[in-house]
Amino acid sequence: MESLTLTNRDATIALGKKIGQQLVAGDVLVLDGDLGAGKTTFTKGLAAGLEIPDIIKSPTFTIIHEYQDGRLPLYHMDAYRLENGGAEDLGLEEYFDGDGVSVVEWAEFVEDELPADFLAIHFKRTGDDNTRILEFEPHGQHFDQIVKSVVKQWQTTFR
Repeated sequence: MESLTLTNRDATIALGKKIGQQLVAGDVLVLDGDLGAGKTTFTKGLAAGLEIPDIIKSPTFTIIHEYQDGRLPLYHMDAYRLENGGAEDLGLEEYFDGDGVSVVEWAEFVEDELPADFLAIHFKRTGDDNTRILEFEPHGQHFDQIVKSVVKQWQTTFR
């Protein structure tokens, strides 16, 4: 499993942007980590990589925010409120198989709905309030290539 250490919010956004630039329609990313670990900040960068001009907000209360005005649509999902079921009623497969990129937070509550290929990113806090370790768990060759490319670029650029 590849990992990167990010030391500030700007780095988190920059990494999200790099990954967003490489995504294609139907890609699914699963983000997990504690509250305040940087998942929504990362998604803001991802949206920039997809050329989405909108302000990205956490979808905690709406479950899904849709952003249509970019290179590809972005579907930002927070599945926390589905802890007791209901995922099968949302038609998530239509998002996952659709024309955009899906980002799912709290994906453990919709695990049965996830496609076979996706990229899981684990956000881990450190003793420093600004530093996060991101661990990448690619499922499928497409995401394996993206992770290798982005990690290599990042290490070359930010060492």
